Amino acid sequence: MRNCIVLRATCLLVLMVVSVGCGAQAEDPKRISELYPNLATGVLTSAKVGELSEGVLLRCQNIVIGERDLARATAEAPKNQRQDLKANAFFVLEQQATDKILESLARQSLSDQNVDVGSIPKRQVIQRFTESLATEVTVADSDIETFYKENESIFCGTPLDKVRDRIKSYVLQDKQQRFVDDYVRQLGRNLEIVVSAKWVREQAERAQDNPLDKARSSGKPTLAVFSAASCCGPDRMLPVVNGVRSAFGEALSVVYIEPRKEQILAARCGVRSIPTQIFFDKTGKEVYRHSGFLGEAPILEQLKKMGLQERSKG
Repeated sequence: MRNCIVLRATCLLVLMVVSVGCGAQAEDPKRISELYPNLATGVLTSAKVGELSEGVLLRCQNIVIGERDLARATAEAPKNQRQDLKANAFFVLEQQATDKILESLARQSLSDQNVDVGSIPKRQVIQRFTESLATEVTVADSDIETFYKENESIFCGTPLDKVRDRIKSYVLQDKQQRFVDDYVRQLGRNLEIVVSAKWVREQAERAQDNPLDKARSSGKPTLAVFSAASCCGPDRMLPVVNGVRSAFGEALSVVYIEPRKEQILAARCGVRSIPTQIFFDKTGKEVYRHSGFLGEAPILEQLKKMGLQERSKG
């Protein structure tokens, strides 16, 4: 849903914050990240909770998002996704807030360049704006080779040279998106964003009603494996998952997720390719992630770095 690139300089970030009209804020204990640590993943991580007018869910000075906006977005989504979106309304709000803030920044920036943006659709104006900032985002041959090696099963034996261009395009987009994810989180720290306290409290409870978030709130470290069977055969990650479960027993929560069946959960976690493994500490905070196949040995090594010890086999 987001299609943009991280800004290249701090001064540009400051300029954009001013152009949106959202003032910087001091530290405040009533932030979403502190009240609901695992709920927000992007621009709303540092948002404050507060009392807003009836029907208003978010306010950032000249940006207002209400219940009708979320209802419209859900109604416009594919029918098979609507129920999940209703259960993850906070995720929908965060995506809408990201788009509206970035659109405002994009239009202001292009207007400053004397570009007539009045007739340009939202998605195009954001894309045009962000593409101008993408010159420093590159893909090395080593990136392509690593991706191919770690995801070789999905290519079903096709030689690297025949898929190199496709891999390069995908890896470039992935790197760009990771940069923008970091930028968006930083942007949220510099904006005065307020979300309805009552509404977010209700949504926080609904959003946790899934296997992953239940595991993250269990007080134990969690390994989340996003994977599925490939066109070439069974899922190679399943034996690994079973081995890890056996190695650590009840000391570790292991959650296996198929993104095709859990699209919203995968999107919330920023999963863009499978397999992907995400490691969370006992507080539910992400400490490491890996995209591509990861064998049992390196997974065990990472978990030991997190303080876990294999249980006795005797």
